[in-house]
Amino acid sequence: MRKDYSDIIIRPIISEKSMNLRAEREYVFEVDKNANKQQIKEAIEKLFNVKVERVNTLIVKPKPKRDLRRGYMAREGHTKEWKKAIVKLAEGYTIKELQA
Repeated sequence: MRKDYSDIIIRPIISEKSMNLRAEREYVFEVDKNANKQQIKEAIEKLFNVKVERVNTLIVKPKPKRDLRRGYMAREGHTKEWKKAIVKLAEGYTIKELQA
């Protein structure tokens, strides 16, 4: 079953570090955990009409957390595991939808 491009790219990651990467034409996205680099590259090129030079991916491991609102009955758990893609665009391309 082929996934739609909007199913592969879940959301852009907006953080101080990702904003600093934009000066180097690199954008950070949360992507589907089962997507490979070729699928991510194709989805970015079709959704944003840009040329992708390189795609780096990594799995963000879950971090422990507690629900402290419950007092002594606090539930312990962890955040979800997700996949991050750092996409470098070709010279002269930017994603206008993500510009501040």
